[in-house]
Amino acid sequence: MIIEPRMRGFICTTSHPEGCAQNVKNQIEYIKSKGAINGAKKVLVIGASTGFGLASRITSAFGSDAATIGVFFEKEPAEGKTASPGWYNSAAFETEAHKAGLYAKSINGDAFSNEIKRQTLDLIKADLGQVDLIIYSLASPVRMNPTTGVLHRSVLKPIGDVFTNKTVDFHSGKVSEISIQPSSGDDIENTVAVMGGEDWSMWIDALKAENLLAPGATTVAYSYIGPSLTEAVYRKGTIGRAKDHLEATAFAITEKLADIDGKAFVSVNKALVTQASSAIPVIPLYISLLYKIMKEEGIHEGCIEQIQRLYQERLFTGKPVPVDEKGRIRVDDLEMRADVQEKIAKLWVEAVTENLSEIGDLEGYRKDFYNLFGFDVQGVDYKADANEMVNIESIG
Repeated sequence: MIIEPRMRGFICTTSHPEGCAQNVKNQIEYIKSKGAINGAKKVLVIGASTGFGLASRITSAFGSDAATIGVFFEKEPAEGKTASPGWYNSAAFETEAHKAGLYAKSINGDAFSNEIKRQTLDLIKADLGQVDLIIYSLASPVRMNPTTGVLHRSVLKPIGDVFTNKTVDFHSGKVSEISIQPSSGDDIENTVAVMGGEDWSMWIDALKAENLLAPGATTVAYSYIGPSLTEAVYRKGTIGRAKDHLEATAFAITEKLADIDGKAFVSVNKALVTQASSAIPVIPLYISLLYKIMKEEGIHEGCIEQIQRLYQERLFTGKPVPVDEKGRIRVDDLEMRADVQEKIAKLWVEAVTENLSEIGDLEGYRKDFYNLFGFDVQGVDYKADANEMVNIESIG
């Protein structure tokens, strides 16, 4: 079938298998071009199919020759209907990993559930024995707590006051003002339950209880801070409370792992185009200005560049992992450079519909968004028939 992007609001409802595969190959080639990383050899990635999780799996496999198990929750293809992009990403990753002689298996299902945890533990026990790196990169709007059976839904809202600021519709390029109502009721508690550290801790507890963590095992979860421009809706909003909880959980996990000399870290990464960030008011405008400046400065990074730098320059140097005053690894250092943020603050005031294409990188934003779904990828013939019925080798 000929597969074209179909938009519904901020979501693309189709994905292109060959575009997704080319994206994965491009990331693999980047990692190979940067040389070997003396990293972990048996790696579990929870949330392994897109974004930072996929980049982590690729970096582990093709940077450190690691065996990887990836856990994700993706929609399979059906005749005449495409899979979600993470399915095609994972299929392409496994194909390339197996070609390179690397162990790679995947589990598709709700990572919050006891059933998927059990399946993963059994696979590690059978095939790897133990893991020495656990990447936690789940992004979901809802979570069913497997202990209480309560379904929690996260919200992206400010706390206390209505938040009003500029935003952009990245499809049309229209800059407008938007107001977001503050959180109410159980919004904060529900957001922390979904996006905080409870599930991460449950995973580590489950692995440790069955002796599946190698001595000195490291676990890393991903977070974001961002600038003062976005803090009302992000870091000082409901999601910020969840990130605070996630970061506090790292210390609690490190204490639990003391007897095996294990450690837990939160890595603060830069702002990037994701399905989630595209739906957050203010963020698309901020990212389009950020991209323009970072590209002009020659310091722009995507997911794969970020994770390669995290591994090469922070996690696996043979020295203690460098952290900030709150114990966090910072690979958002280039985004948060004072000169970069000063330029964004100045452009923010000036930004209107008429000049955004000049002062911002809206085209780069759009391209990255379509790339998420396998569209607008160089070297792919989108006029040719594509086979939507792609299998993931270890799933079938």
